[in-house]
Amino acid sequence: MKKTPATELDLLTLDKQFCFSLYSASLAMTKTYKPLLEKIGLTYPQYLVMLVLWRQDGILVKDIGELLFLDSGTLTPLLKRMEAARLVQRTRDTLDERQVRITLTPEGRELKQAAKTIPISVMCASGQSAEVLMQLRGQLTQIRDDLSKNT
Repeated sequence: MKKTPATELDLLTLDKQFCFSLYSASLAMTKTYKPLLEKIGLTYPQYLVMLVLWRQDGILVKDIGELLFLDSGTLTPLLKRMEAARLVQRTRDTLDERQVRITLTPEGRELKQAAKTIPISVMCASGQSAEVLMQLRGQLTQIRDDLSKNT
């Protein structure tokens, strides 16, 4: 049996894995958001949908999916729960009935005010400055985009 150099084996340790650092940071981030979002009655995926809709109300499900990197199989049940909670309304698009358009309800629009403190709370919990977090966000976005090109 051929011996593997120690440096190769070192690359296979958990603490050397970029993917694990990213994964565990994502878990920690979601745990940080959880109590903040529970106060306003949202899950983290619902919060992401609301962020999209607060910026551009009345868009198609497929467009939300593209922005959030979610497929319709994941997004449709999520949107149905949000509709049941009276945060959004789902309607067939008038130009193409195969498409579903999502609009905020008055309750969904009002929720934006309650959510305004969440980003600052998360930033404070991270112990990082806004500048550091924006730089890191840019780097992660670039890594995501580069990885997407290869898949």
